[in-house]
This record gives sequence, structure tokens and C-alpha cells, in this order.
Amino acid sequence: MKKAAFVLGLLAALLGGLWLLQGLGIAHVRPILCFADCAPIQGPSLTWASVGAIVLAASGLAVFWSLKRRSGPPRP
Repeated sequence: MKKAAFVLGLLAALLGGLWLLQGLGIAHVRPILCFADCAPIQGPSLTWASVGAIVLAASGLAVFWSLKRRSGPPRP
């Protein structure tokens, strides 16, 4: 369970970091796969910056939880 949380948290942290950088207008990446209007976002976007920050924080907590040692008596 903790290994899966670590891997998913790490992947989500990378994705959240990308969204945060794109939302702040620091990184610019062309659309890779789209289903409608494939116009790239030009300039900063508060929505993407907010979503990126939330995903980055949640994934950081998941990684921290997965690395935290279990307290209590050892299992037999």
C-alpha cells in the first residue's frame, strides 16, 4: 500500500509541478493530445496554478506518508 502511494504521489507531484509552472506562466508546453480546440494556454492561468498547487501539496503529503515509519510494536 505504501509503495503504491509513493509511486502515485511521485507521479502526481511531477504533474502538479508542471501544472503549477504552466499556470504561473513559467513553462510553456504544446498540447500533446486534444479532443476539441487545441489552442495552447497563453500567459498565466490562476485556475491551473491553483490546481497545480493543490495536487503538488496532496502528492507531497502522500509521499511523506509513504516514507513515514510505522510507530508501535513490530509485527511478528
